[in-house]
This record gives sequence, C-alpha cells and structure tokens, in this order.
Amino acid sequence: MRRPYSLLGWSYVALCMALVVASRRTVVEYDPPAPAAVDASDAAQWFRRARPYCNSVEVATLQRTSPPPATVDGAGFHAACLALAGRIDDARRIIDGVAAGNRNQAVNIVFEVGHPVADAGDDRSAGPIMELVVDYWPNHYMALYHAGMAEYMLGQRELAKHNLSEFLRFYAEKDGWRTNAIDVLERLNSPNKIVEDPRRPREP
Repeated sequence: MRRPYSLLGWSYVALCMALVVASRRTVVEYDPPAPAAVDASDAAQWFRRARPYCNSVEVATLQRTSPPPATVDGAGFHAACLALAGRIDDARRIIDGVAAGNRNQAVNIVFEVGHPVADAGDDRSAGPIMELVVDYWPNHYMALYHAGMAEYMLGQRELAKHNLSEFLRFYAEKDGWRTNAIDVLERLNSPNKIVEDPRRPREP
C-alpha cells in the first residue's frame, strides 16, 4: 500500500515543480509593450479640455491636477493657457524652458491661441499676448499688427507706433492690413489731427 501512495506523492511534487518552472518562464519571457509615442494632437486635446480653466482663478489648480504633455506643443499650449489667464511672466518661463531650436514652434501656438482674442477686440488681453509673441519672434508681422492695434486702443502710443512701424517694415502687401496700419500711424504721428472715429479701422 505504501508504494502507490509514494508514487502518487512524488507525482504531485513533480507536477507542482513543473508549474513553478512554467510560471517563472512566463515571467522571464514576458516583453512589456513599448510606451506609445506622444502624439502632437495630445497637447491640442489637453488644451481643449483645459481652455475653460485658463483664467486667473482656476489656472493654478489646473496646473496641479492636469499638467500638459511634456512636449514642445504641450509647452506652447501651457504658455498660451497662462497668457490667457493674464500670467504673462509665467508663460514666458514656460517658453524659456523650451530648447531654443523649438521655441518658435511653442510661440506660434501662443499666437494662434491669442489670434481670435485679438480679432474679437479684447485689447487688454490681446495686447500682452501679442507682445509676448513679438519678444520671441520680432518679425512675426501679424503679432506686430495686433499688438500695435491693441496698444493704440489702450493709449500706449509709443508701443503702438513701434509695432505698427515694424509691421510695415516686414509686410509689403498692399491690402487692408497695411492700409489700416498706415492710417493708425498717421493718427499717432499727428496727435492734433481730428479723426471722425478714433477707434481702430475695421479689420480687413
């Protein structure tokens, strides 16, 4: 009677050992998938979710709870969000953290986000955003135009004159943008001239 039980016991031990060896082989041979490459669209998706919180009250919480992707586009949208919230110095620090060769890519995102703000006539928000763009990209003619027009409406005459003059230097197309810049510069250079409508000219 002892021999069958002995054989049964050793068979059980052998089975357990086989299972242990198989499980170890499975662990060793498991090859975890490589992390997915970060898609530039991820940053745009982050901004679409973050946009309602890009204001002076909620932006700090947003940064803690939902940071942007750690990419150039992520930095650009992060800086744009901060700029919309009026935190221009913080936006500048984000851009400064981008490698010099990629900085214009991030700055252009700030411009693209700020462009509709300028088109909507929100001069107090658009002026500083466009100035930020110009600081990094001095010949960005549309940023120069929008900065100059916003500064004109805010009574920042010298800044407006400088930016609109620079706009004309870089933009030679004889169209409505150039005509508007010349018109406003004439007003700025002739402060005693009576203008029927002191507001900026209608956008082309």
